Parts: sequence; structure tokens; C-alpha cells
Amino acid sequence: MIKHIVMWQLKDHAEGADKAANAIKMKALLDACSDIVPGILKLEVAIAQPSLEATYDVVLYSEFESVAALDAYQNHPQHLALKPFVGAVRLARQCMDYEVK
Repeated sequence: MIKHIVMWQLKDHAEGADKAANAIKMKALLDACSDIVPGILKLEVAIAQPSLEATYDVVLYSEFESVAALDAYQNHPQHLALKPFVGAVRLARQCMDYEVK
């Protein structure tokens, strides 16, 4: 199994909206990718909550059957279509993929 974790810090304002609105839109776009290819075992998107510690604004936690499934997700047209928006609203991004045997 491959775990794919991504965290984003968002700009205060971008694409005509504030950080909170862009985080909500980003979550909706990512949530819509939860079953776009076979082999996605889990896809969870969360927005930082003011009452809990967070250094990033949006996090994606996902699990895939294989590297091939992750690659299919990464290259799926629906996933590729959200990248321009995410790129425009993000300030920073961190990612880690790792295999669990």
C-alpha cells in the first residue's frame, strides 16, 4: 500500500477569494477525486480548525493499492484539472509518499 500525504499553506487572498473560501473550494475539488480511479483505498481532506494546532491550511491523506494506482490518480484528467486552481491559491506545499508493507 502507498500512502500519499500532501499539506498546503494558502495565500491570504487569491483568485478573488480569501483563504477560508479557497480552502473550502479546494477541499470540494479534492473530495470529488475520491473514486476517480480503481485502487484508491482512502482519500480524506481536512481544513485546519482554529481551535487545533496547525501550521498548514489544508491536508490530504490518501491510501492507494499500489504505485500504479497513485500514478493513475496523479495523471487522471479530473485531478490534473484542479492543479491550476491549487497552484494559484497555495503559498507552500509539502508532500510525502511512502510504502507500507
